[in-house]
Parts: sequence; structure tokens; C-alpha cells
Amino acid sequence: MAESALLTINDLHIDVGSRPVIEGVSLSIAAGEMLGLVGESGCGKSVTALSIMRLLAEPPMKIVKGSIVFDGQDILDLDDRALEDLRGNQIAMIFQEPMTSLNPVFSIGNQIAEVVLLHRKVSRAEAEARAVELLTRVGIPSPQTALGRYPHQMSGGQRQRVMIAMALACEPKLLVADEPTTALDVTVQAQILDLLDDLRRETGMAVLLITHDLGVVSQYCDRVAVMYGGRVVEEASAAELFAHPRHRYTEALLRTIPASNPPGVELPAIPGQVPPPGRRPVGCTFHPRCHAMVAPCGTDMPALVGDAHLIRCWNPAA
Repeated sequence: MAESALLTINDLHIDVGSRPVIEGVSLSIAAGEMLGLVGESGCGKSVTALSIMRLLAEPPMKIVKGSIVFDGQDILDLDDRALEDLRGNQIAMIFQEPMTSLNPVFSIGNQIAEVVLLHRKVSRAEAEARAVELLTRVGIPSPQTALGRYPHQMSGGQRQRVMIAMALACEPKLLVADEPTTALDVTVQAQILDLLDDLRRETGMAVLLITHDLGVVSQYCDRVAVMYGGRVVEEASAAELFAHPRHRYTEALLRTIPASNPPGVELPAIPGQVPPPGRRPVGCTFHPRCHAMVAPCGTDMPALVGDAHLIRCWNPAA
């Protein structure tokens, strides 16, 4: 856990109907820190992120246990008015696909200005000036002209930069970035990730980066939490985790990184698939796909143990 945590998630349980999706997740992140949350699709990363913003589809989703404490207050105890003040102001989120998050019938300038007007006592002219400032900061060409454009008139990379501008409009303490570079080309991905990294170093903003790209995590994150089957199975500093992965799932994930394999060699794959909620096996959820299974793996769920390097595994790597 991060010292002097800005955000602390403790023993979070989320169900869809009667099926558990998130089972006992605990995480923390400090101001100015970038925490990478990794794992295959279906491991529970995005659901965990949405719970921080209280954006789960209720019903059928329901938080049944746990706490999410941000800056000293439990988000799960907040009423609608307090949540409205929190979202986009103290905590902001970048979603996977900007075209589904930007309103196609309003201009870019209008959408950024509305975020500022919602949370700050400023005039429309001041809000638009802030929009220009933000578009300039995120590298949008001719920002004054861009104010009048609509989402469909911008490239994918530009739309993602607009989403970042909106997220940063009120200088949040925490930014939740859920696969912020999905579907973008490699050059644009690097530019956007460099931008996020620069901004968090300049402002002290904490960043929760959700991704399946371990190469990105190794380059940008301070700490890493690995999720599988709705649980955190390993957590450590980025340097420690990449040098000494201990959970067999983390070990398998790292073997799939292209840079870890000789050029021209087919990348290794993890056999099987992530089990969906309601079909998770008894014992360690990863054991049907694990090459190092031992007797307790198929019957008992191991606890998450350790200090600086947390591990949930009956037969960890040395």
C-alpha cells in the first residue's frame, strides 16, 4: 500500500446479480504516484475503476462490501450532490473510447467549458479561455479554431487529447485512465502517455493507469497491481515486479511481452481463458491455466501476503 494514500480501496466486493465480479480488492495510491492496474480482459480492472467514480450500472451491479476512501472521505457514503462535486473536479476519468464519451452534437469548446462552469465560479468567457489553455497544453493545433470543431472533425488521437483536456479542466487530485491509448497508433500512444506523465509530475496528480500493455507499465508506472479473476494477485514496485515476478500469472504475462522474446519468434500465449463471473473455479482462480499447480491450488484460495511485494499464490516463483 502507498504511504500517505490519497485513495484507499479496502476489501471491495462487487456483485452482478448474485455473481461476484470483484472479490476483496484492496489498493492504494499516493499523490503524484502512477499505479498500473494490469491483467487480461475480464479480470475486473474497469469495474474497479468505475467503482471509484460510483459509475457502476446499478442494478445489476452492486457494491456489497468494502470502502473507497478518497482524501479522507468514503466515496460510498456520499450523496448525489457530493458525488457531482467530486466527479470531474477532484477525481476525473479518461475512458477507453473518446467517441462514446464526447457528445457529437456539441462543439469541443462547449464541452470543455461546461466542465469548468460546472465546478468553478467563472464566466463563460473565462471558461472558454481555460478551454484554449487546456487544448494548447495537450497539443491540439490551432486551439482557438479547435473550439468550434465537433468530435467527428478530429482524428482519434486528437479526440483522446480532448478527453484528457476535459479530465484536467479542474485540476483533479486523481486521474483514472482506463486504457487511454486503445486503438491509437504507436506514435500517438507514446505522445499521450508522455503527456500524462509530464502532467502528473508537474501537478502532483495521482494517476491510476489501467492497461493490458505491460511495456507501457514498465516505462511509466511507479507501482503495479496485477488482477486476475476479480482479485489482486500480485502488487509491487514496477522495478521489483518486472525483475522478480512471483505469481505464476504475472510470470506468464511477462513472457508475452515482445521485447522479452527474440525477433521473429512466435510470442508465447497463456493457455485457456479468464473464467467469467459465476464460473470461477474453486481454489486459486488461475490454477486451471497454471503450469506450476500444487495440491492446495485446486481447493483453497491463497491469501494476499507480503509487505512491499504482495503475492497471492500457493507455489510462487523463487
